[in-house]
Amino acid sequence: MNKPLLAALSALALAGLGAAPAVAAPLTAAPAPHQVKSPAVTVNFAGTVSLSDCSGSIIRFAGSADSDPALVLTNGHCLETGFPDPGQVITGQSSSRTFGLLNASGSKIATLRANQVVYSTMTDTDVTIYRLTSTYAQIKSSYGINALTVSDTHPTAGTAIKVVSGYWKTTYSCNIDGFVYRLKEGDWTWKDSIRYTSSCNTIGGTSGSPVIDTTTGKVIAVNNTGNEDGQRCTVNNPCEVDAGGNITVRQGINYAEETYQIPACFTTGNKLDLGAVGCVLPKP
Repeated sequence: MNKPLLAALSALALAGLGAAPAVAAPLTAAPAPHQVKSPAVTVNFAGTVSLSDCSGSIIRFAGSADSDPALVLTNGHCLETGFPDPGQVITGQSSSRTFGLLNASGSKIATLRANQVVYSTMTDTDVTIYRLTSTYAQIKSSYGINALTVSDTHPTAGTAIKVVSGYWKTTYSCNIDGFVYRLKEGDWTWKDSIRYTSSCNTIGGTSGSPVIDTTTGKVIAVNNTGNEDGQRCTVNNPCEVDAGGNITVRQGINYAEETYQIPACFTTGNKLDLGAVGCVLPKP
């Protein structure tokens, strides 16, 4: 998992090791003849946040109102009370966690505070969503920062992406190499994970970073792990499992969990409704 488990220095040391794909080759998605490619949007640090040990972002959905309490997205394994157990889903847990709000250049301009863990799990996916004490309108008025919008459609292989880490104030650029039927790390298993091409060599502290589609500017996933040492299915060394149960280890390759399924689970007022039509997130 891309979270500093020992110390920041060890995470930096990992960065120096480099990353090379063990099996998969990067996809090259060439446009069809006469096809006009959409221009890339500007992706920077605005809307991202730093946590004490992870990265994150302020998110909203297509139906969110400016007067709604703002939400922060990070990983399930970044939860301040510890990793959720396999099969565990946490909702409505009190929280007073703080977040460093970044501007476009990556400078911290404010401290935001949560009052609730709205949702957290490491089952099927790896997400924590916090509710802030501030609304989107208040954050925009005070600091000039807009939230990032979460896409509600499944991402596509070959898509150009940026992984934006508020913890390290670093941006990684690559493409979606493909999708993993099951990604297994230690006791946890995640479904339909994104595999990056090798240039997104994320390190400890990048956990929870938004993965942004550079064409739409929308969040399509949350960065969460990578195989550091070539071990098989252990903590910090996830393995890929296909539908037939075959296991592949790709040392140096990193992964993210899709977020397109999250918007269907939130209703008016940014309220979580796991019983809503189309909501497929794991339930308590």
